[in-house]
Amino acid sequence: MREVKELRELSDDELVKKIDEFKAELRKVNTEIGAGGSVQNPARRKLLRKSIARAYTILRQRRSAKNVR
Repeated sequence: MREVKELRELSDDELVKKIDEFKAELRKVNTEIGAGGSVQNPARRKLLRKSIARAYTILRQRRSAKNVR
């Protein structure tokens, strides 16, 4: 999983920015779908949702690891 490795290499601040980027793109795709327009890649919606979840998981793992120490 190339994307997971890339996400793990980011700092916490960069990870939060990446989550915001994913969310903005997801809003755009959802708007296109809701408006009845054709989306170039309908699977992009699912990929974005999974990417957001992965990023949040990595962020929570880091924060819980800091609290344990």
